Amino acid sequence: MSDPSLPDLSRDSLVDLGGWAVLKEARELHRGGAVQHVEWKAPLLSAEVGRGTTRFFPRLNLKSLTFAENQCSCPEGRRGQICAHAIAACIAIEAEEEAPLPPVETKPVPEPISEPAINSIRTSEGGTTLIIRFLLPPNLASAATRDAIMTKIEVAAGRELIPPEKLSPTIAYALTEAHQKAFALLEKWCGGRPGSLIQLSREQLLALVNALRGEPVFAWLKKQGAPIPWADGQLEGVEEHLGSASQSSEPAPAPSPKPLEKTNRPTLPIAVPRRGAPRQAPLKRVSAVTAMKDRIAREGRPGTRIQVDGSTRFLAIQLPDRENLLYEPARKILKEHSFRVEPSNGKWWLRDRHKTLNFLAAHESTLRDELDAVFTDNFCEKTRALKRVTPKTKIAKSGSDFRLNLSLDVPDIEPNEVFRALASRCHYIVKDPFIYIFSPAQLEQLNKAQQALSGEKARALTPRFETTLKSSQLRDAEQILEDLDEDIALPADWKKRSAALGRLDRLKEPPLSDQLNSTLRTYQKIGTAWLWYLYNNKLGGILADEMGLGKTIQALGLLSCAKRASSQPSLVVCPASLLANWEREANTFAPELKVFRHHREGRIKEVEEAANYDIIITSYATLSRDEDLFAQVEWNIVLADEAQHIKNRRTRAAKALRRQRAEAQFVLTGTPIENSLDDLRSIFAFILPGYLASMPPGTTGEDRSWYDQRHRAQAAPYILRRTKQLVAPELPEKIQQTIYCDLTAKQRTLYQKTQIKTERAVAELELAGKSEAQVRIAALAQLLRLRQVCAEPRLLDDTLSPTDSAKLDAFAEILDEAVDGGHRILVFSQFVKVLNYLRQFLEGLGLSYCYLDGKTRDRLGECDKFNGDDSIPVFLISLKAGGTGLNLTGADTVVHFDPWWNPAAEDQATDRAHRIGQKRTVTSYKLITTNTVEEKVLTLQAEKSALLRDLLDESAVATAKVGIADLKELLKA
Repeated sequence: MSDPSLPDLSRDSLVDLGGWAVLKEARELHRGGAVQHVEWKAPLLSAEVGRGTTRFFPRLNLKSLTFAENQCSCPEGRRGQICAHAIAACIAIEAEEEAPLPPVETKPVPEPISEPAINSIRTSEGGTTLIIRFLLPPNLASAATRDAIMTKIEVAAGRELIPPEKLSPTIAYALTEAHQKAFALLEKWCGGRPGSLIQLSREQLLALVNALRGEPVFAWLKKQGAPIPWADGQLEGVEEHLGSASQSSEPAPAPSPKPLEKTNRPTLPIAVPRRGAPRQAPLKRVSAVTAMKDRIAREGRPGTRIQVDGSTRFLAIQLPDRENLLYEPARKILKEHSFRVEPSNGKWWLRDRHKTLNFLAAHESTLRDELDAVFTDNFCEKTRALKRVTPKTKIAKSGSDFRLNLSLDVPDIEPNEVFRALASRCHYIVKDPFIYIFSPAQLEQLNKAQQALSGEKARALTPRFETTLKSSQLRDAEQILEDLDEDIALPADWKKRSAALGRLDRLKEPPLSDQLNSTLRTYQKIGTAWLWYLYNNKLGGILADEMGLGKTIQALGLLSCAKRASSQPSLVVCPASLLANWEREANTFAPELKVFRHHREGRIKEVEEAANYDIIITSYATLSRDEDLFAQVEWNIVLADEAQHIKNRRTRAAKALRRQRAEAQFVLTGTPIENSLDDLRSIFAFILPGYLASMPPGTTGEDRSWYDQRHRAQAAPYILRRTKQLVAPELPEKIQQTIYCDLTAKQRTLYQKTQIKTERAVAELELAGKSEAQVRIAALAQLLRLRQVCAEPRLLDDTLSPTDSAKLDAFAEILDEAVDGGHRILVFSQFVKVLNYLRQFLEGLGLSYCYLDGKTRDRLGECDKFNGDDSIPVFLISLKAGGTGLNLTGADTVVHFDPWWNPAAEDQATDRAHRIGQKRTVTSYKLITTNTVEEKVLTLQAEKSALLRDLLDESAVATAKVGIADLKELLKA
């Protein structure tokens, strides 16, 4: 069964995440079998991707597809970009989800086998997911011969990684069949309750391997980040030491291991008396690499392991045999750091104190933990003066804020001296009798944390860094500090204030009225609770649910609750076309609130009048005119609906909205980003002023990418986005189909003439030396004419007849089929004149219809007429006037007569019908003329979506930031 927590990873979603080029590379990786392992633990998708000895480990946070975050060991992943390895992991997990179930065999049904009982914890199918993980010792080969395999056990309970002894007996946990069996075995061997450390015999470890065969839950203690791979169904490097894998998963009775208690004394391996000769493993073919790894683990001879000798002034390193898997990566590191091989003894030498200390600062832990190096007694004696310095984190309460200190404290060393060493890329400081060394990797992580917390890309690493964190910054800072120090202990008040932003299940129920409480669906109550939480903490947010999920009613829930907390009025700002809708919804679902529509002649004159109402609803244009009056009111909440009106921070509406004073500010929008991240920055300038650091003027290239990435990460906790698939699975299916239409002969002739004129006009402007801005505006105007020919040729030549329009002919076929089948249609067009031609066409057929464009006064009246009268088969709607704020579930067919090139805006229009309350499957048709600019742009849409959203939105013609080369490519034949 498909995992409901897994987001939509269709081709279009993956293109939005990484782009076409990255998707193409990812598909090649997936087809080539490079995805070795993939795991989904909401919201994290982690994987191992690569071939041969080259491995990458993407870790993709899919909490929000709009703000997906990637960490990978490849260069792109280290810069936070969505890399091909991450997309390949998405393809692999989607393939697993869609894999067909095996055919049901018609064999006699065996008697059911009861699952082993678990006694120390509660289990339930709906409980917190529980996954067990086993960390095996590096000396497994020798420990197995003694039946004394010291193993560390961890459990992942939901998103938390905890020791098994800390599992709560009162919380219900959900385990898969395999993990249930493994947990029951651990209970049996541990006397009732598993602990963090356990000593296993070979047979007992084999029983766990058999129970969990194929699952990525075994890892080496020194390489916890990468699961031990399964090769041909066998746990690589493990099962050859345990005997036959076909043995029973239930071992022989004794010996019975016990969990080891933590003490302050070092824990030594405990030898358990063997119960006879070890079981002989069956002969099998192994590769030379596997044989060498087994020999290294079994013998540990100097010739088969890396040996490190030297002092703080020089290093002499002996590499293992060339057949050893560790030879090549170790040799590569040495060559990169100026080591030279001495032919007489085969050792690699580094005879330079500065380079030696820098190398040890960077790679001592790599040699020890990853390359399994042996350090000689001489080296340990000669390097006793080395002291490793790690970053320190201190947190103190400062009123309602927190004071955070990140530092590199070196005893008896002034911060300025540390700063000079860091600035000169010297990763050590000599201060007799010690030498203090710094890990470059840790320094880089510390520098990233300082840059992220300060919001300054160009900030240099400093040994001491302090900043004050407000409530709005706690969640973001928490994630930054966890990357820097996984074991950091945050103050309880900090964790309490940031918890709900990451865990919706921890939200408290809002104090809703009985009427609203009984009306709201569960996900709507959660949305209201999320808004209520932000309000109580004096924070703002964006409710960005998919169209049709009821953002208005959730906002009314917030306003109703807020009325109980404060007597101050709240302000709702929306497009003028939605004023009546807001007033009607408020009177219906929150009748206890006093609502005033501030618009046209009905407007308050004095500031004091605002106190007579609970909610004042006004339009963006009216707010701009009455900006000074409203700025004097102390509002409880200011809420902006359809936030595209403030996505340009320089507009009068955006400036007027930012002047309002309130306890909290919120925004409702289904598309928080339409054109670029500047949209989001403008919205946050209203809801959380100063939260996103300003980007320095003229920032471009990688620096701009850094700010974009930081702002996405900071914004994510304050955006709540749910899809219909996630919260309203009962909604019927939405089918989208593209209808291709061949131009008629006269329409084709008109198109070609217009195209020739267009190319000639652009060329003449360029030859005349006009500026690029002038050429661009002219080209966009010509492009509009080509689109009009595609939609309806009579827009340019009124001597043509209706039969000369290819799309009108296609629409007639859709209309006939729809009317015969009892379906009702919404028809959207960007051109009002096209709608007028369609009106004439419908009147000629004797069909009734409803009509809505920007001049329609009674929008809700037209909608009620259509929804209430099944005899009206068609509703003609101007896309700009009717793309938002309407509920038209009376229709089940949508026709986009001329496509809207911004997919999000087009989906908003379709969702006028596909929303809560719809009982039938919704079919959406997009009419496209072949071999025209429409088809060309449709092909390029996924690759250059950002370009096209800016290019073909008619409202952006004058300011579209598009190169003239792109325009000419679209205009030419």
